[in-house]
Amino acid sequence: MISRSMFLRSVFAFLVALTLGTADGHAQTDENARKFIGALAQRAISTVADHQLTQIDRDEQFRKLFVSSFDIPEIGRFVLARYWRVATPDQQQEFLSLFEDITVLTWAKRFQDYNGESLETLSATKDGDRNWSVDSHILRNQGPPIPVQWRLKEGDNGSFRIVDIIVEGVSMAITYRSDYASAMQTNGGKIDGLLSIMRTKLDQLKAAG
Repeated sequence: MISRSMFLRSVFAFLVALTLGTADGHAQTDENARKFIGALAQRAISTVADHQLTQIDRDEQFRKLFVSSFDIPEIGRFVLARYWRVATPDQQQEFLSLFEDITVLTWAKRFQDYNGESLETLSATKDGDRNWSVDSHILRNQGPPIPVQWRLKEGDNGSFRIVDIIVEGVSMAITYRSDYASAMQTNGGKIDGLLSIMRTKLDQLKAAG
């Protein structure tokens, strides 16, 4: 669905927030938004670096990271767009479950391509009542830095969830939305057809080990 180059850059963005620049004058909430990204990435790096973990254990660790850090229902509703409204509650729940499983397994496998990149956060800006944008860039061993923007939603208790990652101006959520819309059109706009494709994709990922 999503191109390999785009996906890997998104994965790198998620993985490599090793350093957090703390500029003077930022409000505490600004720092919290940036620190959220750093803590998340450090947990991901620890998972990658722990060679004692089996692949099953590693997949489970990535699942915990994904579920706790991403707003899966909001992303799912955005990805399905108008099809979400015509899906039954059972279809909505199955889509979210399959979406989670496919994304977790795909990311867990492609994290193996991590090649020592690091990410530096630049600033956090409030966007509306509960939304935040954290600007950063990926520092590579070769080549210019890659700009990455994290879109976060703040909860009632001050916690954050990721709703999108924008790499070099390309939105992960919008890319997913386009890919899934294409799959829906291929199946005549039928939710069951999309779910069938997703089940097959999940089986392939599991078989690949």
